[in-house]
Amino acid sequence: MNLKKNGLYMYTNYIKNNYLTEISKNSLAGLITAIALLPEVSGFAIIAGIPPLYSIYSSAITVVILSLLSGRPAMVSAAAGSIALLLTDIIAKHGMAYMIYATLLAGIFQLIFGVCNIHKLIDYLPKSVMQGFVNALAIMILMAQLKQVPHQSVAAIIMVIISIISMYLLPRWFNNPPPALLIMAGSIVVALLFKGSFEDIGSLASQSTVTPHIGLPDIPLNINTLLMILPTALGISLVGLIESLLTIPLINGMTKTEGNSKQEAIGQGLGNVIISMLGGQCGCAMIGQSVMNVQSGGRTRLSTLTSGLTLLILVFSMKDLMLAIPTASLIGIMITVSIATFDWHSIALNKGLNLTDLSVMLMTVLFVILTHNLAIGVFAGVLLAIIYRNIFHIKIA
Repeated sequence: MNLKKNGLYMYTNYIKNNYLTEISKNSLAGLITAIALLPEVSGFAIIAGIPPLYSIYSSAITVVILSLLSGRPAMVSAAAGSIALLLTDIIAKHGMAYMIYATLLAGIFQLIFGVCNIHKLIDYLPKSVMQGFVNALAIMILMAQLKQVPHQSVAAIIMVIISIISMYLLPRWFNNPPPALLIMAGSIVVALLFKGSFEDIGSLASQSTVTPHIGLPDIPLNINTLLMILPTALGISLVGLIESLLTIPLINGMTKTEGNSKQEAIGQGLGNVIISMLGGQCGCAMIGQSVMNVQSGGRTRLSTLTSGLTLLILVFSMKDLMLAIPTASLIGIMITVSIATFDWHSIALNKGLNLTDLSVMLMTVLFVILTHNLAIGVFAGVLLAIIYRNIFHIKIA
């Protein structure tokens, strides 16, 4: 009886801490994060050859599932650009059906890696490599936003600038609701008043509908199929895990709490298996949206659950409102997120600056940006650190 009572107490306490604490604050953060996911998910979907609304639907499912299974509350996992770029080749050559099977196999790989404690390898990464990872992602977020600016109207560029300024000024007067939500709401009003002056989400996302289905595509399951999907599945499983496991320490530091890396690895794997069964694409942690969620007040699983449910509502019930959001306001908001994400201490000029550590960090940044592949960038940084340690006997932080 005591065991049952203790079990019930632990369960109710878990629900309270993760879903019933600071409900309004976490719900608002989740709402902002859901909207912030739209332009990036849509943009990378187009690059990968995936219908944008399909990627938004996949992201909604991913965020909901990982809000329940992940090891790091408040960390946002969705159809990330790093994964979408790796799907480009298989989609172009074999189509969406094979991409779904690659997602299934990637999830199985991640489950195996999680059970085998692959997360412990992250502990051996030099600090300079982790700094490079964070800085590279911050730069990539910034570059993704700046690429959109030349396509904007003069009015939209003014909205971008006002959004950036507002993100820094509004917190002086408003903390609840968060500034990003006020900016997005205001931008919709302005766009409605000056129709045709602003590019909106609808310019990126196809107007087609999404029809969810349960089950895997009907394609031949043989050795040829396995050989087709194996390289992509292995690649996205490793990149997804590395990006997720390296994002955890960042969110840990911002929230002053600890995540569970082993649970995250297993949760990512199980999540991608379920996602493939629902016809979705592979996902992983998204550092920009995770930082935005935390900066907006998200601390519990309720924030990410709200994000996922909001995306589902937008896709199936409020698509027109979703597509009317000006991309200019989101560009401004995400630029401030990239600035906040960058580890400025890693390049601070001081007497304690270690040039070897700096070179490892810069090597990681350079290869991530050149290849758009996190795994290659991390490998390059680790390789340089190994050369310093074992050939030149230089200690790397």
